[in-house]
Amino acid sequence: MAALLLSSRLPTATATAPASTSAPRPSPRFISFPITTTKSCRRRGRIVASSSATSPPEPSPAAAQPFRSLPPSETTVLVTGATGYIGRYVVRELLRRGHRVLAVARPRSGIRGKNSQDDVIADLAPARVVFSDVTDPSALRADLSNHGPVHAAVCCLASRGGGVQDSWRVDYRATLHTLQAARSLGAAHFVLLSAVCVQKPLLEFQRAKLRFEDELAAEAARDAAFTYSVVRPTAFFKSLGGQVEVVKKGNPYVMFGDGRLCACKPISEEDLASFIADCIFDQDKANKVLPIGGPGKALTPLEQGEMLFRLLGREPKFIKVPIQIMDGVIWVLDGLAKVFPGLEDAAEFGKIGRYYASESMLVLDPETGEYSDELTPSYGTDTLEQFFDKVIREGMAGQELGEQTIF
Repeated sequence: MAALLLSSRLPTATATAPASTSAPRPSPRFISFPITTTKSCRRRGRIVASSSATSPPEPSPAAAQPFRSLPPSETTVLVTGATGYIGRYVVRELLRRGHRVLAVARPRSGIRGKNSQDDVIADLAPARVVFSDVTDPSALRADLSNHGPVHAAVCCLASRGGGVQDSWRVDYRATLHTLQAARSLGAAHFVLLSAVCVQKPLLEFQRAKLRFEDELAAEAARDAAFTYSVVRPTAFFKSLGGQVEVVKKGNPYVMFGDGRLCACKPISEEDLASFIADCIFDQDKANKVLPIGGPGKALTPLEQGEMLFRLLGREPKFIKVPIQIMDGVIWVLDGLAKVFPGLEDAAEFGKIGRYYASESMLVLDPETGEYSDELTPSYGTDTLEQFFDKVIREGMAGQELGEQTIF
């Protein structure tokens, strides 16, 4: 039962378009970043601006970023993590708005590499797709070298499960490689898909994301013509849908404690992609950390379960799992990991589950240190109730709901 609830809470062929010839590609300019230590204790409750020790400059004048005055059809946006869960929505939204999109994908993507290159090209059409390895900076720059210039970049990379080594390999280093490659192609703005949970960094993937956020702010401080937007969403609809089919079959809804330990303002994938796309041209979103949730008030697991039973026309039936069970499991795994290093990730996964079962995905109030519904911005029109209702009516395979293909 605990495993079921954990899986529901975790975050979650056509020819390619020809290369743009609207402007000459600038000479490559590669950047390197100094090693820094993230001061996570100073991040609690911040809504805007980076926590980097170096204060970022004010957003550059429009003249410093002439692409902002261009129509979308004349701007090219680089997207990494393009075959991931949110990345696919971002590519589609950018294309819908008329941008030219340069999408980076692995040669084999999807769960267990099930998608071929032809599958990816067809799925992301009419985006121009470049197959490369974001964990190899030299290969990434070489594969992209003939596809510039780009005006902005969006990074939707994230480690699949949050393992210790994988977090630093993807959430930090591969994301850094994206920034380096984007800057070498002339990108003047960088949008990072982060997560609201990094405000309280107890996990490795959170520390890795914060480390890159600091690097991103430092780059903006060095170059006044470069800006960034860090988007920190709350829970996605899909991450909360893992129990819909289970409850639909007559089983109880499983939650930890009394179901009020954590709350979120879930945002749909389409609304999140739209917000990310807004960051490309919206000067007010430049050089800021932007927490974002969906419309309406924050919902606890108890309220989510009650909503699901109401839509099904059934009396609520819950299983309440004591949170102390997870504490015991983590204690055991931590001890074993000290003797058997191969269990390091298992211990980290336990901590991730404990975090999502007890911490709200909302903005921390800097005055009280508590999570705040009111301070968490809302965006979009899609609601979790609409999503649940659609899944109930149309059905959705448990595997589809559970997949979190984000890298």
